[in-house]
Amino acid sequence: MRILLGVTGGIAAYKAANLIRAFSEQGHEVTVLPTENALKFVGKVTLEALSGHTIDTDLYSDVAQVRHVELGAQADLIVVAPATANFLAKLAGGVADDLLMNAILASTAPVYVCPAMHTEMWQNQATAANVETLRSRGISVMEPASGRLTGDDSGPGRLPEVEQILEFVLGHGPLSGKTVLVTAGGTRESIDEVRFIGNSSSGRMGLELAKAARDLGGQVTLVGANLEMPAPHGVTFVPVTSVSDLELAMNQDCDLLIMAAAVSDFTVESPFRGKLSRSEAVTLSLTPTKDLVANYASNHPKTFCVAFALSPEGGNVEELASEKLWSKSVQAVAGNSVQALGSDVTEVSFVTPEGVEAVSGTKQAVSKQLLRLIIESMSKR
Repeated sequence: MRILLGVTGGIAAYKAANLIRAFSEQGHEVTVLPTENALKFVGKVTLEALSGHTIDTDLYSDVAQVRHVELGAQADLIVVAPATANFLAKLAGGVADDLLMNAILASTAPVYVCPAMHTEMWQNQATAANVETLRSRGISVMEPASGRLTGDDSGPGRLPEVEQILEFVLGHGPLSGKTVLVTAGGTRESIDEVRFIGNSSSGRMGLELAKAARDLGGQVTLVGANLEMPAPHGVTFVPVTSVSDLELAMNQDCDLLIMAAAVSDFTVESPFRGKLSRSEAVTLSLTPTKDLVANYASNHPKTFCVAFALSPEGGNVEELASEKLWSKSVQAVAGNSVQALGSDVTEVSFVTPEGVEAVSGTKQAVSKQLLRLIIESMSKR
């Protein structure tokens, strides 16, 4: 997710550094846009180093590129932390006198504001009226924390902790209050103690789906089979190896299951002890594995289950996905081709009883589109 982080001129501006790091650790791309007054409290170099982006607060730089419109249009989410009383007043009045205000007014992205100021300023009738105005327009304004302020006194007005801001910003999406179980990666079935039957799934699609569900407010558990990449922050991660491991880890209730893992169709009937020698002639006896998603859907009828169907190159993805929709008794199937394995891009046919939606692009972009389609389908159930 592309987050535009506005930082305004209060003593709590230094806390923006930890907020940038927290957003970045969750995989978000953060563009920091401080006001001139904010840079009197926190260094420009610090903000650039943590965000990885050059900072230019001049409204009249790159005028030909219409920078304020570009910044607003590129943002998926706008967060202002800390937000001063002056900023609240300007936003309520639509005063566009700096780059940050122009970018916000030029954007259609959701806006989250985290005020920080002295208690009397927060409780002032003018500030209270401005907050009420902002909330009436759909802008989310966080209640400040109570605690030690700049001077010797204490009270409401303190900027909340980073973890609380993350929850406020990312915990109010359409999946808020929902438990989401995502499986990812490819299972491995032992031949001997060093060899296995496996597949070439990297788990990238499942990882992106877990991140997308997390960003929409879901409480996400990621069950990862032999992943090539680290699990994202902000999700509960359960590592597994084999089909039996995966089945055991999946044995939990949830509101939404996204079965993106590539599950082996066969397991070795009697794995060999030790390490087989190259000179030994070996015949493997294979046993079909369980259909985990069909089994889960049967045992958890209240869960919205999304299966994946992998079509061979040149195969009819939509036809296969439609067949799996009924044979597995799930609510939706995402069909894709073997060409997507190990790739950064994919094409998916999202099939439900209501019809088919085609989605393509990077796996990150496709995961966001799939979650939107899944949420729409869940709302009709």
